[in-house]
This record gives sequence, C-alpha cells and structure tokens, in this order.
Amino acid sequence: MILTSKNNPLIKQTAALKEKKARKEQGVFLVEGRKMSMECLASGFEIEHTFLAEDYAGDVSAFVNPVWVSNDVFARLSDEKTPQGVLCRVKIPQRTLCVPKASCLFLDGVSDPGNLGAIIRTANAAGYNEIYLTEECADPYSPKSVRASMSGIFFTKIYRAPRVEILSVLEGTPIVVADMGGENAFSFRAPQKLALVIGNEGNGVSDEVRAKAAHTVKIPMQATQESLNAAVSAGILMYLLKKEELM
Repeated sequence: MILTSKNNPLIKQTAALKEKKARKEQGVFLVEGRKMSMECLASGFEIEHTFLAEDYAGDVSAFVNPVWVSNDVFARLSDEKTPQGVLCRVKIPQRTLCVPKASCLFLDGVSDPGNLGAIIRTANAAGYNEIYLTEECADPYSPKSVRASMSGIFFTKIYRAPRVEILSVLEGTPIVVADMGGENAFSFRAPQKLALVIGNEGNGVSDEVRAKAAHTVKIPMQATQESLNAAVSAGILMYLLKKEELM
C-alpha cells in the first residue's frame, strides 16, 4: 500500500520533525538518504519507520518498518532539495550527563546548525567521542545539522545540559579554550586528557567557561584576517591537540 494523503497522522507527525518543537515533543529526529539511513541502522540507533518514495528502486530488505508513500507525500517529509527517496524516523538517544572517558569537546553556544554538524563530523573522525553542548547551542538533531555531520551524529555521544552542569562533570579535566588571546596552538603541549572548548560564532566563549579554563590557545593567522569559521577552527584544534596520539 502507498500512502497518498498528507493528512495521515503519521505523515503529519513526521513532517513536523523539521521543527525543533516537534522533535522535542516526540523525541524523534529525521535521517534522510540511503547511506545515512544504513549508517544509522549500523550504529544501533532505534529507527521507528523508514519512508520510501513510490519511485524508489533500491534494495529495501534492510530497512526497518518500511512505509511506502507517494512522491508528493515524500516531498512533504523531505528537507532535501533533491530527495533520494529514503527517510527515517529515529529515536533521539536519552543520555545521562557523565564524566568524559577521554579527551572531549565542549561547545559553548555554537549557534549555526551547519557549523555544529560539521564539528560533530570532525570530532568523530579525530576521536573526540564525547561532545557536550550548552543549552544555547543549535539543535544537533535538526535536519541541517544531521546532514552536515555526515553520520558523525551516530558515532559520538552528544550531551546537552546547562553550562553549570557541564562544568561540574568536567571538574578535574583540563579545559582548553580556543581564543585569539591564547598561546600558539602549534607549540602548545596538550595534556593527555582535555576538554576543548569552542565558543559562539559571534561572542566567543562565555565568561563562566573562560574562568574555568586551564589553558587558552589560538590558531595563528595573518593580520589581515581576524578569525576563522567555528567549524574550521574546531577541526584544526582537534587534530593539533591530539597530534602526538595520532602520529
């Protein structure tokens, strides 16, 4: 059977997941595209339903609870400009805030979902498996962030909590703040375990977090350029601070 009504309750609930309010109410987010859907499945995330456009011609044997829909209905669900015909409803993991097991990432108000997703992608690549987000950060489960994470969202542990609670669980872990007033990151000798802080794109790191910093580091640049994109800065620093471990 192919669902053709945009007013079907499941369709309406799923289409609403493009908005943060609905994701919070339902505890579910969207994953789109065959590759992302298969990696989501491999990661162990709980998939509720997989929606397939009527003209999708790929293998469907691995998909969980497949629901066939008309192309018009799929376009209603999709957030992509050129939909691939596969989209999943996925449960948002519920995690209790805890002390990091190794070097981690602390995002202090990163507000752009594209930046956030790109940072999560690099964190997964560089081995920063635990990521702490203040409440001021963008939603990591927004379609734009999930897409930019390139499946990094499935293989990292995301914790979202008030700033004061994050600082509490990081007690005893050296906090390294990225700031242009710090020492050169290329010559900095990083502790074996640390929490790298990336601040808000416009305002930087909050005063509360800065006050707890054990170290402050900067990426040197020419005088004609005063800053780098948050995701680019995060990527450079994540690798630099782990260079000895990764060599």
